[in-house]
Amino acid sequence: MTTVGKRTALTPRHLTRTSERLSFIYLERCTVHRDANAITAEDADGTTHIPSATIGTLLLGPGTRITHQAMSVLGETGAAVAWVGEHGVRYYAGGRALTRSSALAEAQALKWANPRSRLAVARAMYRMRFPDEDPAGLTRQGLLGHEGRRVKDCYREHAARTGIPWKGRKYTPGDFSSGDPVNQAVTAAAQCMYGIAHAVVASLGCSPALGFVHSGHELSFVLDIADLYKTEIGIPLAFDIAAEDEQDVGPRTRRALRDHINATSLLDRCVDDIKTLLLPDATSHTAEEEDRVTLQTDRGHQVASGRNYADPGSEEAVLW
Repeated sequence: MTTVGKRTALTPRHLTRTSERLSFIYLERCTVHRDANAITAEDADGTTHIPSATIGTLLLGPGTRITHQAMSVLGETGAAVAWVGEHGVRYYAGGRALTRSSALAEAQALKWANPRSRLAVARAMYRMRFPDEDPAGLTRQGLLGHEGRRVKDCYREHAARTGIPWKGRKYTPGDFSSGDPVNQAVTAAAQCMYGIAHAVVASLGCSPALGFVHSGHELSFVLDIADLYKTEIGIPLAFDIAAEDEQDVGPRTRRALRDHINATSLLDRCVDDIKTLLLPDATSHTAEEEDRVTLQTDRGHQVASGRNYADPGSEEAVLW
């Protein structure tokens, strides 16, 4: 019998393409183990086998235990793993990224490093949030002013819709209970959205710190992405929960948002939005899914790795 220790690692040729995988699988209250090249999820109802090569990102929720061998096969097959709260509404820790390519990370860094492209991405984010308005030509200060007015309008709209008195957004960091029920619900919804955005950003291999609107914080890009869904999902849901009952609005908001995330496949949408922002011209099978290493040379060109360019017989050594 071939033992686990003698199995050879799978190569990219054996792996399912990223675009053909199940993007996210969520498990909770079970023990995750390995059976050949599959992982198993064992709970009181029995054991479920999941082919590891079909997993994009495995989200481990409350009550899960995972063995070393399960993590080993997930690593071999290129799956990302994140430890999260219920249905991903908290992000605690993560393993490797879903992709072996640095395409998204490099695109993010390039767009972030250039002030013009950084502003262009910020405008694109604004356009995603408010498709009825064209932000072309707006400065950063203009974007902030327009965004602030739209968010204020959103608060007033849903306060009028639900009949809740609205005295403005109030939140004291570290003191959740200091706000009124609707402010507590808005805070809970925002924190949940940060967890979702962080899990997706980490699984795609992007830098959480390189934001296009937010800046100066280790989670700046996470805050950028979470804000894409603030006026569409977070604020309306928070007002709905606060209007139903003023008791326990925090836990109820988190559960309601969890259910909404599942019903609308928000994780998949978040992945698509990040790719659209960073690689707008990419096709479905582009370099972001490839597993290859190149070497950088002059004038922005890249050449194949695995060879010595000091060799005078090398064509690239002559060209570059």
